[in-house]
Amino acid sequence: MRLIAVFCFILAALPLATVASERSKLGYGRLITNDLIGDRRDRWRTGSVASSWIWGPDWQGRAPDRFGQLIELRFNAEIIAPENLTAPAPGDRPFVGAVSIGAHTHYDLRGVEIAVGGDLTIVGPQTGLDDLQAGLHDIFHGQDQASAVRNTQIGNDVYPTGVVELGRTLNIGERVALRPFVEARAGVETLARVGADLSFGEIGQGALLIRDPVTGQRYRAIQNAVPGFSLTFGGDVAYVDQSQYLPSDRGYVVEDARSRLRGGVHWQGRTGHRAFYGLTWLGREFEGQRKSGQIVGSVRLHVEF
Repeated sequence: MRLIAVFCFILAALPLATVASERSKLGYGRLITNDLIGDRRDRWRTGSVASSWIWGPDWQGRAPDRFGQLIELRFNAEIIAPENLTAPAPGDRPFVGAVSIGAHTHYDLRGVEIAVGGDLTIVGPQTGLDDLQAGLHDIFHGQDQASAVRNTQIGNDVYPTGVVELGRTLNIGERVALRPFVEARAGVETLARVGADLSFGEIGQGALLIRDPVTGQRYRAIQNAVPGFSLTFGGDVAYVDQSQYLPSDRGYVVEDARSRLRGGVHWQGRTGHRAFYGLTWLGREFEGQRKSGQIVGSVRLHVEF
């Protein structure tokens, strides 16, 4: 854990190591995910926000070939909940509020697209996400949080987390691309993942895409100027070693294999308006969870003024 903490600190210092004249802001991306725009049920991986700010040298349609030139500052927030907030079933997963901040770098090493970085993940009531969910449910008439849910939520803590992803884009014809990838995470959740994404259309070419940690959907943080529609499909499976969201000392047993399947559609207008909507099936994460898993929806809207 100490090595991960040092790694996170080094990556967080990268943007300060270069004078401002050598970098400029290249883009911003975000993705909002919620199960109410998926299977319309308020449970488990119930809601999250992923956002990225990108700095670097002039964008040439692909990541630079050196570590540390392109910097992504990342902010994520997530609420995880039992299936029933009012009367949770025995053995259902505990409530989790998690916020992470970190720095990542993206580069291209002889055609291998590499993203590596570190985050500090803050969990527990200190995030205020339990109060946020309660307030939103009051407004939109959602389930009331039982006191037992709040009292048994994952407690306050901070977990340094390291992340690395390696992928390669294989063009199949002019408008189809396959991108196999591998990913490893160590920290608040420790796992190794392998998967692939398939895209149809030209709109993703020349853009920088960031992978959402919850769904695996890739959202655009540096845009391109290609209008039109594109379709994306993907899937992956992970071997999970441990999860602080499902602590073993409380009797939870994580599923060794965690699967995801996803699809989405992206549209970009000629004047810069953009929209994305995707659906992701998330498989079981712990013993006792329904085998059917859940379906969450992800959305990104951008209106150019």
